Amino acid sequence: IWNASTAFLAPSQVEFGHRKNLVELLAATTSSAIGAPVCEYKQVTIPTSQPGPPQQAISVEDLTPVINLYLSESGMKQGTVTVISRHTTTAITINERESRLAKDMARYFLQLAPPDERSSSAEAKDGVKYFHNDIDERPESEEEAERCRENGWDIDDPSKLQAWRDQEPINAHSHLLSMLLGSSESIPVVDGKMVIGQWQSVLLVDLDGPRDRTVGLQFTGFQ
Repeated sequence: IWNASTAFLAPSQVEFGHRKNLVELLAATTSSAIGAPVCEYKQVTIPTSQPGPPQQAISVEDLTPVINLYLSESGMKQGTVTVISRHTTTAITINERESRLAKDMARYFLQLAPPDERSSSAEAKDGVKYFHNDIDERPESEEEAERCRENGWDIDDPSKLQAWRDQEPINAHSHLLSMLLGSSESIPVVDGKMVIGQWQSVLLVDLDGPRDRTVGLQFTGFQ
């Protein structure tokens, strides 16, 4: 590269100047190609599509329509949407939303982690017991006791302690399945649309329902 301003500069200085100009050009191009930054969080209630009452059943809800709705409202064109479950007995996954596959999922998952024999689930299996379901031995430590207090249970009162134990479900298998499936997914957004396959949907898997649940949606990117 030669011009009057660079004729007497060392090669390293010319190279630095060229790189600086290139960086400035890229920055200007990028800033004109993208819009305002977006960083929004939404907490959304997902009504169950299955009849109640809760019976420790496994069900699947399609989150794709509600994510698309809030994505459109955000105006985000490029970025990422992160979906997170707000429960310890639900999971987030990406797969096909098909009713018979949902039945296969429920059957397969309950084979992986069958419900405790003390569970109210129709699939409760004799001989299966989990430590988490020994409700009368919980909370087991001061740390766990403090967590109960932080969540509004005065377990230092024997009657309140018993009330807490009475409402605790026998659902260790649901927790274990939630850990296996995972609690969140991050999906790229390009030109205002989630980058997922033709047959893919973002799914909420309720492993201890059916119940209305909540998910968090965070949109991070640019308009």
